[in-house]
Amino acid sequence: MPALIEDACAKVNLTLRVVGRRVDGYHDLESVVAFADCADRLTLESGSALTLAASGPRAQECGETADNLVIKAARLLGERVAGLKLGEFTLDKQLPVAAGIGGGSADAAAALRLLARSNELAIDDARVIEAARLTGADVPVCLSSRACVMTGVGETLLPLDLPKMPCVLVNPRVPVATSEVFTALGLRHGEMLVGATDVIRAVAWPEAGASFDDWIAMLTEGSNDLEAPAMRIQPVIDEVLSALRGTPGVRLARMSGSGATCFAIFDDGEAARYAAQSLQLDHPLWWVHAGTLG
Repeated sequence: MPALIEDACAKVNLTLRVVGRRVDGYHDLESVVAFADCADRLTLESGSALTLAASGPRAQECGETADNLVIKAARLLGERVAGLKLGEFTLDKQLPVAAGIGGGSADAAAALRLLARSNELAIDDARVIEAARLTGADVPVCLSSRACVMTGVGETLLPLDLPKMPCVLVNPRVPVATSEVFTALGLRHGEMLVGATDVIRAVAWPEAGASFDDWIAMLTEGSNDLEAPAMRIQPVIDEVLSALRGTPGVRLARMSGSGATCFAIFDDGEAARYAAQSLQLDHPLWWVHAGTLG
């Protein structure tokens, strides 16, 4: 069988509201999620053993192979599909890790897509979806890598018709552990931040065909509830956001996920590219990407 290839696109939380913390310790979220055109690349070649090799500029940041979500996802699917053909994975690691853009989750989702293809499984096969859910909260949304509203602990996905949005992503090259950010948020088990009134006033997202300006207006009303606790852990996030908000043509700038990656949306691609070039000149150690969200 020839090698199979899947891109693992960066996940960007355009909004992120923490609804509360369950009694089991997990946090309920509501988030508008989009995907960027920057990605890791995962290759699967047939083989008798399950292996993973990493290459690329971020290969050294991947940690121990046994702890990688690609391996975890493959093993979970293997436990659910008798006789699952596995093989040798090669990960070209381009995205920063512990960055709030779901790099590891996107890699795991790409692994599940590759295994589904090589074993003639549908991507919506219940066993594939269960393996994604058990691998990590962001893996189900990365499985389809399409814009949606993600709720609960990542298990409920509502597709959105999001227009293409020129963007710049910036990571100051400092890792932020998601668990530390939620700890800094400080919710007790069973504590809710959203009450019955908030549920009644639940957001009605723009319908299919809504304009770019309609979406910007709606997204501007949102926020990322993890931004403040993440800044307490890594104050440089505030510097990144200030830099993005100071660029010409920016319409919205916000942190993604639990950080430290931040994004900015622009009116057009030229403004996004100009902003990225300026930011890279001013901050040569930062990771900067100009592209499109959708």
